[in-house]
Amino acid sequence: MSTFKSLHLPSYRIWFIGALVSNIGTWMQRTAQDWLVFDHLTEHDAGAMGITMALQLGPQLFLAPVAGLVADRYNRKQLLAMTQSAMALLSTGLGILVVVGAGQLWHVYGFALLLGLVSAVDAPVRQTFVSELVRDDYLPNAVALNSASFNVARMIGPAVAGMLTVAVGPGWVFLINTFTFLALLLSLCKIPADSLRILPRAAAGKGRIREGLRYVGFRPDIVVVLVAVFIVGTLGLNFVLFIAAMVGTEFGMDAGAFGLMNSIMAIGSVAGALLSARRSKPRLRIIFGAAGAFGVTSGLAALAPDYFWFGVALVPVGLFALTMMTSANGYVQTTTDPVMRGRVMALYMAIFMGGTPIGAPLVGWVANVAGPRWSLSVAAASGLIAALIGMIWIIRAKQLRLQFNRRARGLRQFRLVSGAGSNNNGAAGADTPDDAVEH
Repeated sequence: MSTFKSLHLPSYRIWFIGALVSNIGTWMQRTAQDWLVFDHLTEHDAGAMGITMALQLGPQLFLAPVAGLVADRYNRKQLLAMTQSAMALLSTGLGILVVVGAGQLWHVYGFALLLGLVSAVDAPVRQTFVSELVRDDYLPNAVALNSASFNVARMIGPAVAGMLTVAVGPGWVFLINTFTFLALLLSLCKIPADSLRILPRAAAGKGRIREGLRYVGFRPDIVVVLVAVFIVGTLGLNFVLFIAAMVGTEFGMDAGAFGLMNSIMAIGSVAGALLSARRSKPRLRIIFGAAGAFGVTSGLAALAPDYFWFGVALVPVGLFALTMMTSANGYVQTTTDPVMRGRVMALYMAIFMGGTPIGAPLVGWVANVAGPRWSLSVAAASGLIAALIGMIWIIRAKQLRLQFNRRARGLRQFRLVSGAGSNNNGAAGADTPDDAVEH
C-alpha cells in the first residue's frame, strides 16, 4: 500500500497543504504561549502552564455532544471557515496585547479559554471533513497523513517559535500565526464543492445527542479504545509541560532549547504517523501495543542523565505515542457509521483532549513538588496501564487462551489463539480470531 496514496487526490492534496501551513503556525503559537507563561509571566511555574492547557482544552469535555451534532448536521466546509477565522482573530488579539507590553497571566488564561471554546467545535468538524475528501478505503491513510502533517509542523513550528521568541518575543509569534490561518482558509476556497462526497446527515429533532451516546455504548471495542485514549491523553500526553520542566528546571536551558526538544520529539511522531499510513487498516493490538511501548520509553526519558540523552529518548516516545493515537483515531473513524461519525469523533476528541484539565494541573503539581522526572514517570505509568486494560479486553472479548506448541522453539511455544468464538458486538472486524498474537 502506498504511504502517500491520498495525496494523489487533488482535493485532499489542497487540504493537506493548507492544513500543514496552518499547523506550523499553531505549533508556533503553542510553543510561544507556553514559554510566555512559564518564563515571562511566572517563575518557571509548571502549574500555571497546566492551568493554561486546562482552560484551552477543557471546553471539549463540556461541548463535545453539541459539537459532534453540529458536525453531523451542518456543512463542514462552511463551519471550518468560521472556526478558523475566529481563531485567527484570537491570535491577533493576544499578539497585540503582548507586543504592546500589556499582556498579563489572566489575559493568557482568558484567550486560552476562548480558543478552547472555538476549538471544541473545530476539532470534530476537522476530523470528519476528511471523510468528505476521500473514499472510505482511503480514510485510514488520510487520517494518518493528517497526523503526519500535524507532526511535521511540530518539527518546524516549535524550533522557529523558539528562535523568534528569543529574538523578538512571543507576541510577534502570535501575530505571525494569524497569517498561517489564511492558508487553510484559502485551501477551503480552492476545494471544488462538487469534489466532496455527499454523506448522510443527522436528522433534525430531539434525542440526537443521546442517539450518539447509545451507539458508542453498544460498541465495546470503541469503549475500550476510548478508555485507553483517556488514560494516556490525560496523564501521558502533556508533552509541552514535561519538556518545559525538564529543559527549564532540570537542565537550566532557554526557549531555544525548549523549541528544539519539541521538534526533536516530532521526528518520532512523524515516523509513527507514516508507519500508520502504510497499514491497510488500524488494529486494536497495534493501539494497545503502542501504548505499552510509550510507557516504557517515557520511563527511559525520565531517567535521561542530560539534555542530549533526553532528546534521544524523546524520539521513540513520539513514535509510539503517535502510533497509538493515529491508530485509535483511524479505528474509531473507519468502524463508525458515517451518520454517527461526527458525534463519535466529538466524544473521541473530548476524551483525548478534554482529559487535560484533569491531568495537566496534576502533572504540573507533581513536577513542582517531586521534580520533572517524576512527572514523566506518571506518563510511563499511564501507557502501561492502558496497554494492560486493552490486552485484557482483547483476550476476554475474543475468548483467547494460551496454547503450548511442543514442536516450536523458545517463545514461539506459546501463542494466543481464539476459543469457540465471540459474540461481542463490534469486536469482530477489529482483529479477527485468525490474527492470533504469538508470544
